[in-house]
Amino acid sequence: MRTDPENAISPVSAASIGDWTDSADVVIAGYGIAGVCAAIEAARAGADVLILERTSGWGGAAALAGGFVYLGGGTPLQRALGFADTPENMTEFLLAAVGPGADEAKITDYCAGSLEHYDWLVGNGVPFREALWDEPGWEPPHDEGLAYSGGENAAPFHAIATPAPRGHVPRMQNKRSGERGGGYMLMKPLAETAEALGVRVRYDVRLTGLVVDGDRVAGVLAQRYGERVAIRADRGVVLATGGFAYAERMVADHAPQLIGRPGAAIEEHDGTGILLATALGAATAHMDATEVAFFCDPQLMARGILVNAQGQRYVPEDTYPGRIGQMTLFHQQDQAFLVMDERAYEEALATETATPALRIPPTWAADTVAELEADMRLPEWTLQSTVRIYNDYAAQHRDPLWGKRPRWLRPITGAVAGFDLRHRTAGFPLGGLRTDLDGRVLHVSGTAIPGLFAAGRCTSGICTGGYVSGASLGDGSFYGRRAGRAAAAN
Repeated sequence: MRTDPENAISPVSAASIGDWTDSADVVIAGYGIAGVCAAIEAARAGADVLILERTSGWGGAAALAGGFVYLGGGTPLQRALGFADTPENMTEFLLAAVGPGADEAKITDYCAGSLEHYDWLVGNGVPFREALWDEPGWEPPHDEGLAYSGGENAAPFHAIATPAPRGHVPRMQNKRSGERGGGYMLMKPLAETAEALGVRVRYDVRLTGLVVDGDRVAGVLAQRYGERVAIRADRGVVLATGGFAYAERMVADHAPQLIGRPGAAIEEHDGTGILLATALGAATAHMDATEVAFFCDPQLMARGILVNAQGQRYVPEDTYPGRIGQMTLFHQQDQAFLVMDERAYEEALATETATPALRIPPTWAADTVAELEADMRLPEWTLQSTVRIYNDYAAQHRDPLWGKRPRWLRPITGAVAGFDLRHRTAGFPLGGLRTDLDGRVLHVSGTAIPGLFAAGRCTSGICTGGYVSGASLGDGSFYGRRAGRAAAAN
């Protein structure tokens, strides 16, 4: 049997399994956010649950994340901080923000259930502090519980739906981004809840195949320290194995813009779950869609102008930095420069940020825009024309070209600096298995594959092109719960 995760593995008949190594009502592959939420709900539905985790501990990519959970519709945290929101308003924003091919049914369902999901997280020990972070940034630098995390208050979205912050961040102590930040504080109480409910876990187990009994998924094959194990699933298998950011061939086939630039993922995101399911005929969706991080501190970008290789602005600089990343990589061939004056640069450095490593020094400095343009080797008059137009409108406190908010508009004057931001992008795929609203994996025919469920980054979730920070943890936890309940009831 082939075990290379980049080669689709054919399912194995249950009749060929001599002795099952173990069994459970519900077998879950992956102990990240989708897996832990599936386990909790399946256990509460009365199922015997077994999680198979590839690494030596719980958490997955979720435990390393900044921790945004995208929730809205009028959560208690939103209301406590003075923000009015409704599920309909949240739906309107997401349908505009997530890009072409938006799954309207899934987005509407997610928004309608957002309030209950917030209460469920809090009820399972996830804490949120009543404080707002209202500055540009990839995430709050402290333990603020709420922030704008998708450009809701920036052009063009603030004219489409009433802006409301929906990035809910679990409260943390001694925050260390990428180590024990908000994502860790989301996973920790959920893992403790799952294990208190009697969920069993086997670590260092790598999924290698699905076992079928007729047309029903009846279990999984896996390897643990080189030994093959066969685990029977009496009610269902839930795939919570993550995406394919580190599957080089899959990235090349489906999302070539990300070749050589995986980000916000872990090496275990090698596409295994997707490949195993597609070998059964599972449908996929939006495999070309990607989130794109942009490696520059948002406090810098909001105070300057971003220009392309022709010296022209191409995005509102005060928007969600993930949108800036997508606009740069997809529409500007990954060519970007930041221009700002000395006063703006000093003001930015005086602010707080959760990402100090992204506060890079200027690449060029000059007394005039004309000199800077020449130093940056931009076509003559291009940057000068851009700055002149920008300054004229900034003096009027408006930006008719890109809609930058007046808060960040100020003419660029005096000594100026340029930052080389070319090839400073990375990302992860958003596409994956097509699932219904209960986490059932759908066959290419449109019918559900009996006994097979999935949630999290191995599925195509609420983001089908555009992205908002918190969508992965949000729909991973939300539809992880659905998958766990459906598997337990199967």
